[in-house]
Amino acid sequence: MAEQFPPSPSKLLWIVTELRQVMAEENQRMANQIANLNNTRTENNDRQERTKEAEQQSGPTHVSDTARQKGEQPKHNEDTQKNIENDDQESSPGPFTAEVMNFVLPRRFTLPTTLTPYDGLGDPKKYIKKFTSIMIVNGASDKVLCRCFPSYLDGPALDWFCSLPTGSISRFRDISKPFEEHFAGSAIYLHDFDYLNTVKQGQHESLKDYMTRFTKIAISIPDLHPEVELHAIKSGLRPGKFQETIAVAKPKTMAEFREKAKGQIDIEEIRQAQKIEKPHYKDDNKSRDSKKNFKPIPGNETYTKFNTKRDDIIKEILNSKLIKPPRKAGNYPDSKGTDRSKYCSFHQKHGHSTDDCVIAKDLLE
Repeated sequence: MAEQFPPSPSKLLWIVTELRQVMAEENQRMANQIANLNNTRTENNDRQERTKEAEQQSGPTHVSDTARQKGEQPKHNEDTQKNIENDDQESSPGPFTAEVMNFVLPRRFTLPTTLTPYDGLGDPKKYIKKFTSIMIVNGASDKVLCRCFPSYLDGPALDWFCSLPTGSISRFRDISKPFEEHFAGSAIYLHDFDYLNTVKQGQHESLKDYMTRFTKIAISIPDLHPEVELHAIKSGLRPGKFQETIAVAKPKTMAEFREKAKGQIDIEEIRQAQKIEKPHYKDDNKSRDSKKNFKPIPGNETYTKFNTKRDDIIKEILNSKLIKPPRKAGNYPDSKGTDRSKYCSFHQKHGHSTDDCVIAKDLLE
């Protein structure tokens, strides 16, 4: 079995052209049929009106008919007037031309549901771009854009559309351009490209946060040139190693700049994670320092009884350096009459024993 190759691009283009021509002919044929039906209906309505006028001119043939006609005429005229007004409202052509109104939408065409109706707030140019891009993806033609656009208007925007002159819209440009001009005041640009030069990286701001903040501002600026964006983000870097790296590397596109920035962001995140872990050790050191610099408040009424002498416990604590002895420990001059048979290991002086030292006992508590 011979291998079948896909059609060439020129063949595909020819197929698409043929399909478009066939669809255009079919749409034109359906439009002609609708126009003929409308003409036939108009002729029938004219014929009925002429018949009614002829009957009214001929007058009544009997006195009772005359009286009955006089009694029923006001009500009949009132109902007729209401029907005429309703017919005029329903058959009002609106701002579209007859060609647009008679255009028949494709059978399988469905309105997109992802677009929120425009209510007069927001940038009208952006809304037109979003509307046309969504509709064109679904295969919409210019007349389809015209017919579907009012379905995506609400509130003041819909009121504006209904106030357009009758038969003034024959193509989508006839409605998109006045739409943009009328709601131009609703477009709120937060910044322009000159504002980017004022966006600077903070002294303690991470590169990731700076790039996120810069990008949010950049995407809100319409028609921002990539070179302007690249120059602004490089100029906003704070002095440091990464700024020097960029000055040497000289990235020519935003993609190259982001590639360089990615490595720096990873380094900053690692350092930040290490900083978060360090306080645990600092807390331990603080607790040790607090033990070393502990200043007991004397005056406890009761003290814990130990199985070991307080003197031995104090010596062990001082040897392990869990606490520091008093600054002048061992330098206290012995006064006259000092009982040299008693010695305090905490104060390192004679005159009282460790078991009798209130400060040592409070420290142990």
